[in-house]
Amino acid sequence: MAKEYMNRICDQVLQDKLEAKGAVLIKGAKWCGKTTTAEHVARSVIYMEDPAKKQQYLQMADINPSQLLKGEVPHLIDEWQLAPKLWDAVRFEVDQRDDFGQFILTGSAVPPESAQISHTGTGRITSLTMRTMSLFESGDSDGSVSLRALFSSEHNISGSCDHTLNDIAFLICRGGWPKSIGKSKKVALAQAPDYLDAVIESDISRVDGVTRDPERARKVLKAYARSVASEASLASILNDVKADETDTFSENTLRSYLTALRQIFVIEDTNAWNPNLRSKTAIRSSDTRYFVDPSVATAALGIGPNDLINDLSTAGLIFENLCVRDLRIYADSLDGKVYHYRDKNGLECDAVMHLRNGRYGLIEIKLGGDELIEEGAKNLLALRDSIDDKKMSEPAFMMVLCGVAPFAYRRSDGVFVVPIGCLRN
Repeated sequence: MAKEYMNRICDQVLQDKLEAKGAVLIKGAKWCGKTTTAEHVARSVIYMEDPAKKQQYLQMADINPSQLLKGEVPHLIDEWQLAPKLWDAVRFEVDQRDDFGQFILTGSAVPPESAQISHTGTGRITSLTMRTMSLFESGDSDGSVSLRALFSSEHNISGSCDHTLNDIAFLICRGGWPKSIGKSKKVALAQAPDYLDAVIESDISRVDGVTRDPERARKVLKAYARSVASEASLASILNDVKADETDTFSENTLRSYLTALRQIFVIEDTNAWNPNLRSKTAIRSSDTRYFVDPSVATAALGIGPNDLINDLSTAGLIFENLCVRDLRIYADSLDGKVYHYRDKNGLECDAVMHLRNGRYGLIEIKLGGDELIEEGAKNLLALRDSIDDKKMSEPAFMMVLCGVAPFAYRRSDGVFVVPIGCLRN
């Protein structure tokens, strides 16, 4: 009996891209659901990692790659990066067929031998990044507050949420791994540590053929988790990794580990937003450190829900990672991106969702509590007032996104207070 498909927000994004391009590349972390989503649309498929056929597929990719492109369209090639020559073959075949919706490629790593790719695929192959499941996709948000509606100036929001701190701590540690949804807490909480072990023991070295020490990889991930939701420098992360002053682990080696983690979509930092301001305030341009899923941070730190409840400072930082994950998923469906803002005077905004059409929303992320909500609203209003409205439009909305809050509502100053359990794209 076939398992029921869990709808994903990127389903419509994939359909739109197939209607506009010859091939679509779905990229993202292992276990996030890329293959399942692609299979839901594809009419034929080959699995490059199929143990019974892998060697034949790889040989055929070298000798006659067009043979692997045969099949009813859209034709899915799963884990295509194992045979990088397929990229040029797909691009050429798309040119020859001169039609849209021909191929879907999925990949959980950037191909190590990019020298084998002679053309970027621009105009023929488009891409989408798939992440783990947002709370709306996993059924942990009722979706009563729509970002699309907020961007459309529909500002009469309402909603309620009964998530407790215990619930939020569990959702952070469970993460959005499809295999964890609907399972017992014990099973659900086992998925992220298993994923982390696979990254450390295999994937971080397999991505580019460079052997990396698993113990050091674990230390790098733990140090990164300690820096989550911050602009920590490489030097500070390196100091955290080193066990003692005699450790020979260098900054260049650290860069190599972090590059590999990006190539397999484990870490995903957020770029700085650079608006037009009334004053000449210097904007900090460092990226903010995040994982593709908050559960990777808790797994790297070796902590669970109870540990988060007993350390609300850490819980708040990793909760920010959860919110940024969801906002990225929602932004992709709205043709937007998520940034952060911080300036030299300490004014900050945890997330700026900026759409391609120029509209943007300012979002502060707080675990909960009246004082933190008030602090977040104050930051948002100060940032709004510092933006030069003669050079760019005012924000479409300002929002304090909360973990624990009973209602979604609009304050008298115009700032929205929204529980993450009410939000959707």
